[in-house]
Amino acid sequence: MVGLIALLGVDAETGVFMLLYLDLAYEKAKKEGRLRNLAELREAIHEGAVKRLRPKFMTVATTMIGLVPIMWATGTGTDVMKRIAAPVIGGIVTSFLLELVVYPPIYEIWKWNFELKRRLPEGNGAP
Repeated sequence: MVGLIALLGVDAETGVFMLLYLDLAYEKAKKEGRLRNLAELREAIHEGAVKRLRPKFMTVATTMIGLVPIMWATGTGTDVMKRIAAPVIGGIVTSFLLELVVYPPIYEIWKWNFELKRRLPEGNGAP
């Protein structure tokens, strides 16, 4: 349970940062007038997600570098530490995939259907 609690904090923090980067890229594109169709929305989301790739990868890498040796360790106390490390390793990989593969498409669906599509003139929708 301790590993899951720590993981939830890291995942919540990195998920919020991903949404922040996506929002900043969206607002920048909107300000520059680059949100005229779905393809331009995807470009803006891609721009925001790419900026978040390196920090997220560094979070995953440092966590893995710290916890993988615990998973291979033998000796006194390792049985307890392995129970903490295992869910954190699995969870950080899952968090990585969610943040980079799932969150951007959900953001696109949300922005396209509930904000951008309503603002655009008729006939200027999806490519």
